[in-house]
Amino acid sequence: MTGSARPPAPPAPRRAPDPDPATPGPAPETEPTATRIWHGFMTARVVVALALLLLEGTVSRPGVPPGSWLLSLCLAYLMACLATRLLLRPPRRTPVQGAHWTVTVGIDLLGFSAMQLLHPGAINYMPLLAVPVLMVAALGSRVAALGTAASVTLLLLAHAWWLGTQGPDNAAAAQFLQAGLAGTGYFLVALLVHQLAARLAREEHSAQRSRQATVLQARINDLVIETLTEGVLVVDAHGRVQAANPSARRLLGSAAVPATLPFALADRPGWHALDALARHTFDGAAPQVAQVALHPHDDPTGPGLRRLRVRTRLTAGRAAPAPPSDGADDADRPGADGVCVMFLHDLREMEARLRNDKLAAMGRMSAAVAHEIRNPLAAIAQANALLAEDLRDPMQQQLCGMVAHNARRLARIAEEVLDIARVQRQLATGPATTLALDDAVAACCREWQAVAAAPRRPGAAVPTLRLGTPGLQVEFDPDHLRRVLVNLLDNALRHIGPEADALQVATRQSPAGQALLEVWSDGPPLEQAVEQHLFEPFFSSESRSSGLGLYICRELCERHRATLGYQRVGRTATRGGQPREVPGNAFAIAFRPPPGSAHAPLFDDTIVV
Repeated sequence: MTGSARPPAPPAPRRAPDPDPATPGPAPETEPTATRIWHGFMTARVVVALALLLLEGTVSRPGVPPGSWLLSLCLAYLMACLATRLLLRPPRRTPVQGAHWTVTVGIDLLGFSAMQLLHPGAINYMPLLAVPVLMVAALGSRVAALGTAASVTLLLLAHAWWLGTQGPDNAAAAQFLQAGLAGTGYFLVALLVHQLAARLAREEHSAQRSRQATVLQARINDLVIETLTEGVLVVDAHGRVQAANPSARRLLGSAAVPATLPFALADRPGWHALDALARHTFDGAAPQVAQVALHPHDDPTGPGLRRLRVRTRLTAGRAAPAPPSDGADDADRPGADGVCVMFLHDLREMEARLRNDKLAAMGRMSAAVAHEIRNPLAAIAQANALLAEDLRDPMQQQLCGMVAHNARRLARIAEEVLDIARVQRQLATGPATTLALDDAVAACCREWQAVAAAPRRPGAAVPTLRLGTPGLQVEFDPDHLRRVLVNLLDNALRHIGPEADALQVATRQSPAGQALLEVWSDGPPLEQAVEQHLFEPFFSSESRSSGLGLYICRELCERHRATLGYQRVGRTATRGGQPREVPGNAFAIAFRPPPGSAHAPLFDDTIVV
């Protein structure tokens, strides 16, 4: 058998055994009943042999000395039965064919016939021939069963002929009639027992297939439930959780969920909303949909409130619970053994997915529109430039300047929109480029100061550099790092104060070895509505901004497996000639951590959208 990565396939359907099977029977491990019947017959043969030995050894008969040849024959038969019981194992094929027929049925026929033929008394051993007939009918094929019945009938007829030679002629006719009737009965018994055994084999084979299919389906269900992104709880009528997948444990708070099942939802105050919803589902005997608030720390006023959308479903076939009566136990009520399945969805994740879908659709549409307007916009800008060359009136020149300014603004917005698609196409690129972090940051800041900051704010101070990672290499494209840093500095420049250290750029390394880059400014705090949508495309608090700068920065960081976050934090700055802690806005980039190190957080409570 060779290994395979494919999931286990359900067992191939097989035809049930025919009443007259011409093919070998099922294996003992798949047909345990046949094995038990085999051992039962082997044990019965030993018991019969032991009884015959005791009978011959204890019953005295006139004219037969003790320890005669008949006692030796019974002893030999007992030894043969013990040997087959202890040494012979039921084969994977039908037990009573071939060699197995010879050492079991053949010995029985020969032994019982010899005992009956050579016994001097009036004991009749011929009824014992029913044992091999039953064994072959239960465990063998129909041909083997009828053949064994025919052999027994021939032996009965032979015994009747032998008795007829020893007595009068009218006695011989009666013996032949009795042998014929007995043989007919053996044939009928063989047919009936074989039909019942064949039906039992079919039913057991069908049950085995159903069991295998059920086990396989249960494993598939467990695998699917374990990998679901939504939480799944199975709650009984007493509010005890019988099963919980990893997503449900995460939503409930992994530290608060007991490691062993079951556990009660009423044990923790933070889960009372779920417990109430489960009881309401059982009381109404109908599915429910509700939004609940979980308090993982069991403190309704504390942090960590999680809003969930919960759907409940009852197991199929559960009837509405009957009202309690005197002396009635809960377990005796209709549907008391039903369970409630609860599906938990984090509302924040649902809202984020919906928002991302909308943004993706809007981004595709905007990219298409931006691509279409670039050519007409270029024609407008070119025509305006040609027109401005012939204008002499200052008012008309001012109007042409406004047209040129707004055309450049539209071109910049269209380029930023198209950059989104370009960045997304670059997600699957070749090996990442490494650069020296401190050197790259210093060069970017000098370039930004000369190109961007000075024209926009004459006399603006150079950003205060606090570089703390000399010689440290990070995986990041230099052009992409320059673009991210320039965008962050441009955003900060619009809100900083007049002090010399109002804008700071710092690099450092976490204890885990992860490189961090931070751009801090002493601007006013962001509004909560702005902070929640800070990294979303086309969202801006300024009318002249496209709202794409921070979104592109985040996309570029994620392309290099880095993270970008925002936090309102304090940094040391000089105010009034004295260094003190000044609150401000900080954007930090956590670069890809080195192999084998723990991923350090950007801040104590980083907001990453």
